[in-house]
This record gives sequence, C-alpha cells and structure tokens, in this order.
Amino acid sequence: MTDENKNGSGAAEDLMRYDLLAQSALRQVVKLALMRVEREGLPGNHHFFIAFDTTRPDVGMSERLRKKYPEEMTIIIQHQFWNLKVHANRFEVDLSFDNIPEKLVIPFDAIKGFFDPAVQFGLQFEVSPVEQEAILKLGPDAGDDIRRKAETEVMQEPSGEAEKIVSLDAFRKK
Repeated sequence: MTDENKNGSGAAEDLMRYDLLAQSALRQVVKLALMRVEREGLPGNHHFFIAFDTTRPDVGMSERLRKKYPEEMTIIIQHQFWNLKVHANRFEVDLSFDNIPEKLVIPFDAIKGFFDPAVQFGLQFEVSPVEQEAILKLGPDAGDDIRRKAETEVMQEPSGEAEKIVSLDAFRKK
C-alpha cells in the first residue's frame, strides 16, 4: 500500500511532522530576537507584542495577573521593561501593570503570537488540543516533555514501516 492510500484521502501522510519542525524553527526566530534585545536593547523603532497562553502551569505570573488574564495575555516589550533574560526554553521579563512591577516567566512553547509593528512582522503559533491537555495534566515540565517527544517522533522512522529505497534513476528523464 502506498503512503498516499494509508490515510484514505489520497494525500500522503506527513510522517516528517513538518508542522512541528516549522513551529519549532519559527519559535527560534522569537528567541533570537529576544536574545538580541537582551544583549543590545531594542534597535530603532522595533518593539514586540507577545501573546501567550496563561493557562499553562509553567507560565510564571502573579495570581493577580492570572485572574485578570485567565486564558491569554499580550505583553509589549518597548519602553518600560527590565531584567530581560533569555534561557533555552523560556524568557523572563519584568514589566509594570497598573504601576505594580511584575516578573513574568514565559516558555517559548506558550507563545501564541509575536508581532513587531515597526516592520509589520508577525508570527502565529498553534498548540494542538492534545498537547494543551497533556501540558495541563502533566504540570510544568510537560511542555519540554512534549517537545522532546515530538522531536523524537520526527527523528525516528515510523514503526512497522519497511525501509524504502528509491533509485534516482526513477526520476531521470529517459
């Protein structure tokens, strides 16, 4: 049976999980932008709107903010932010809300949107309902576990699949 017929739609099943690879690569764009700001400050008129999922247990924020933003929150990294620290899987930043300083810890996996209006550059991210449910059930390290599992799935050959070797001659014009 060919890959095209396995899922019944006529389209090949994405065993490479390009959706996960693309999401991971695009999250690196956000990480690298924040690393530059951490190192050099915001260049020119650049500033960032970052929307993130507040329901995740690995998001660090006060109960006051969690009550005010029970599902999603958008922050602006522009004039008044302090102590930006970028880590492998998350970033931390101090912001002021109603003149009250707050420290936020935001995993990159929790980011739902990133926008820099200075150059009209934006990214939108999706978390599947299955991943979201697993994160909520498993606790703070679940995001890392799910990402590792997804990366492992991407790297491994599907179980039960015979190795397929295709000769380049099949693609040459005769």
